[in-house]
Amino acid sequence: MITTQQQPVFSTESSLLQQTGMVVWLMGLSGAGKSTIAGLLKQKLEVDGIFSVLLDGDTLRGGINKNLGFSDSDRMENVRRAAEIANMLAENNVVAICSLITPLHEHQQVVRETIRMPYFEVFVDCPITVCERRDVKGLYKKARQNEIKHFTGISAPFKTPLHADLRLYTADQEPAQSTQFLYEQIIRAIKPY
Repeated sequence: MITTQQQPVFSTESSLLQQTGMVVWLMGLSGAGKSTIAGLLKQKLEVDGIFSVLLDGDTLRGGINKNLGFSDSDRMENVRRAAEIANMLAENNVVAICSLITPLHEHQQVVRETIRMPYFEVFVDCPITVCERRDVKGLYKKARQNEIKHFTGISAPFKTPLHADLRLYTADQEPAQSTQFLYEQIIRAIKPY
């Protein structure tokens, strides 16, 4: 016999993940260390039993955002889509670790407006000269030779974030040290002790 008043399988108060969802957004120039720090943070959180998902700008542009170019409007849409995905993950108690250049104040603002969950903004601050030395993909060289148009820091601007919760100076810090600083800032918000 089928009844019309069935009990839900999960109560609305329960959570499969015993953690608080949040969005950690790392922004900065290409080569500043965003992806490296994001990956190390994910590993560090896993040791604590905290589930996180990486949303990396390069990966997103190879998939969900592959139809976007590098005009201001396409960059805005790239950032907006990533913020929407990150927010959905955080609403489901996942820690979303985002590493996107996020070059303009307008882009940075749309992230803050889109994310309704706890949000922690990180400026991965590194001089362009150091970023160019680290350039394993050769992107800065191509941009300097005009082979890449609208390259942030060369032919397109990067605006220093105005509302960063943390500023990591990665020219002077090892990635593990930067990751530790970030971890210490967010861990209590994710898994209160």
